Amino acid sequence: MVVSAEITLQTRGHADMHDVTAAVAEEVARAGLRDGLVTIFCPSATSALTTIEYEDGALADLRRAFDEIAPPQREYQHNRRWGDGNGHAHLRAALLGPSLTVPFTDGRLRLGTWQQIVFIDFDNRPRRRTLVVQILGE
Repeated sequence: MVVSAEITLQTRGHADMHDVTAAVAEEVARAGLRDGLVTIFCPSATSALTTIEYEDGALADLRRAFDEIAPPQREYQHNRRWGDGNGHAHLRAALLGPSLTVPFTDGRLRLGTWQQIVFIDFDNRPRRRTLVVQILGE
């Protein structure tokens, strides 16, 4: 059986991070399936999903790593073409990817103790984002 749902977020941009673990777990529980997979997808070219321990130090380290890999002030061909200043956001999102799949058993996500599902909006302005959640199981 496949169940689809959505999670809506209001973001601030600039590597704004949101722990969506509880929202995903709630959708899995609502689906009423015992065992399977849940895929979370962000239909956006400037945001991404990953797992990380959602604590201030780890989040700051991740932001710093992205600032070192793809700094906002660097010259990007995307910015030259479109003039929107978010070339770095596209690159950062491409490095992480737009989706994440997590197994669940007995209706519970099989994440590690210190592992949370994190959505990151890399764009250079606030956005309203919708995540697509698809739950496949029995």
